[in-house]
Parts: sequence; structure tokens; C-alpha cells
Amino acid sequence: MLKKFQEALNKRKEAGILRTLKPKSAGIDFYSNDYLGLAGNKELQAQLLQKVLENPALLSGSSGSRLISGNSHIVHETEHYIAQQHQYPAALLFPSGYSANLALFSMLPGRHDTIIVDEQIHRSVHDACRMSYAKKLKFRHNDPEDLESILKKQSSPSYIAIESLYSMDGDFAPLQEIAALAKRYNAALIVDEAHAFGVFGYGLIEKHQLQNDVFAAVMTYGKALGAHGAAILCDETVKSYLVNFASPFIYTTAAQDFLWIAIKSGYEFLKLKPELSEKLHHNIGVFRNQNIETISSEVSPIQAIMVPDNHQLRNLQTALSGNGFLTYAVHSPTVKTGTERLRICLHSFNTEEDIVKLTGIIKDFI
Repeated sequence: MLKKFQEALNKRKEAGILRTLKPKSAGIDFYSNDYLGLAGNKELQAQLLQKVLENPALLSGSSGSRLISGNSHIVHETEHYIAQQHQYPAALLFPSGYSANLALFSMLPGRHDTIIVDEQIHRSVHDACRMSYAKKLKFRHNDPEDLESILKKQSSPSYIAIESLYSMDGDFAPLQEIAALAKRYNAALIVDEAHAFGVFGYGLIEKHQLQNDVFAAVMTYGKALGAHGAAILCDETVKSYLVNFASPFIYTTAAQDFLWIAIKSGYEFLKLKPELSEKLHHNIGVFRNQNIETISSEVSPIQAIMVPDNHQLRNLQTALSGNGFLTYAVHSPTVKTGTERLRICLHSFNTEEDIVKLTGIIKDFI
């Protein structure tokens, strides 16, 4: 078995795509999901530290799953608060967006149901579908017509899985059109708002007031909120069903109460600091004004620049790194061969000078 594993690793190494764990690098951040800079915000850190000083037990382990000894009044209060903020009947917290998606898609769709996913949906959804007894179908990325052609053929209950903002292309789902299709064909729409939450207020569901048309939503807190964990927004029946049947919830030790406090504090901090989102969108505009060709939306914090050659892409990333810029190169097979790209993440804390310098180096290579 070890020989088989090593052979697979050697193939990746020869192709120059072997993944390895590296210490966090020093440099100018154009690669993290910390869109609003909250992960390192000193003011927010001071507030959280004060809460810990007042109640050191927040740092204690939960001692068990939430169905045994890991439930607390703090997690209940945080879920109630989150549900109110998003105008949903209920919220259920998870330690990560990955585990939230595993719970949703492995447990809600049954043996005779169909899950129809955007072909670029997050890997966690695909993994969850493998755990489900439901049938999985794909529709062309952001193509409502293709989705409708699939919906027309379904005779069993259907679920539709999309992201509101996609992290590989940096483009938006036609959310209102897809919500209308879901309603027309009586399908349950589930939306992952991982990259939209915080960047666009409380997300695009809230922006378009689609709460009554979206069956369930996933809000992830490891990105713009600078924390960790995720919440599923749904009605009380769905929440109770997940608590009773979702293995990723039932058999996971609950997080420390500090995580739930950090999430609630992050929401409160966002309310007080609208200038962070404003500065981010200003920086997105600065980047777009440099006339770099990109496949991404003009208002997305994720800007994907196609460099369809792994060797050229590595050289570009090396040049950027040599100038102190931290970027993320997405090689095949993570994306299809010929669609390799440099993924630039913009933040509220980036300077105009750094954005101009970054784009200047990119222009020299493409």
C-alpha cells in the first residue's frame, strides 16, 4: 500500500503539483480569505481578550458533543442571534463550512431524491453527495437554462446547490433567477455564502431578500469574519432534523465557547465598521482600473487571472513572491488543464501602491 501511495505522490512531484505544508510566509497578503482584515484586527482582538479575561472558562474544552455535554447557553444565544440577523427562523452552528455542507447534503436528500449542483460547487458538497443515497446531477456553471432543462426531467424531490460567489472564478451566481426556478419546480435551493458574507453585508440572500425562497443557507466565518466555524440557516424543522440525523453534527465534539463568542463579536464589529467593506470595494476598483484581463466579476474580492500553463504560472508566482507579494496559484488538476489561474484576493488593508505594483509585475508576464 505504501508503494502505491508513494507512486501517486511521485507523479505529482514530477508534474510540479505536489502539495506540501509550509509555514505561513511574511509578505503582502493577496492570497488569504481575510477580506476585511478581521483576522488580525487589533481592536477586535482586544475586545475578545477582554471577554476571556472576564470569563476564562471560555477557553475550556466543551468536553463532548452538543447532544451529550458540549451544549451551552452561549451557543444557543449565538444561534438565536445569527438567525435574527439573517431573518431566518433558526440557525445551527458547526465548527467549519465543510462540516456544515457534509451535514446538509449527506442527510437531507433521501434515496429517491436528486441533488442538482453547479459544476463548480465547493468540493465539500461533492464529498457530501458521495455520503448521500440521493442521485447527483451537474448543471453548467451559472447557467439557469441548463438547470431548468434538468429540473424539467425530475419526477422526484430535488435539491439545488449553488454558491452565491464562487472562489475559483470570482463570479456570482444568478441568484434571483435560480431562486425563481427553484420555486417554479418546487425544488429546495441551498446556497453557500462563504465568500459573500461580510463582503456584501450579511450576504446576497439578505441583499436580495430571498430568505423565503432559499431553503437553507451556509454562512462561513473563517473568511471575512476572520474567525472559524459556520452556521446553517433554515427553519426549525430542518434544524431539528439535522440535530437528530446529521452524523457530522451528532458525532463531533462541540467547539469551545470562545469560538461562538468570537463569531457573535464579529457580527457586532461588522455593524460598527462599515468602512472596512467600503475600503475593500475601493481597492477592488483600483485593481480593476489597472486593466488586467480577468474572468472575475468587476465587484468581486476574488480576481482570477488565467495563465493556462503550470510552468508559466509557477514563474509568475515566483516573481511576485520575490517582490514580497503572497498570491495563490491554482494548478491543474485542482482546475481543468488549460484553465490554470493566478487567484488574487483583495482586502480592505491592501494599499493602492501595492495593488499597482502587483498588477505591474503581472502585466510583464501575461
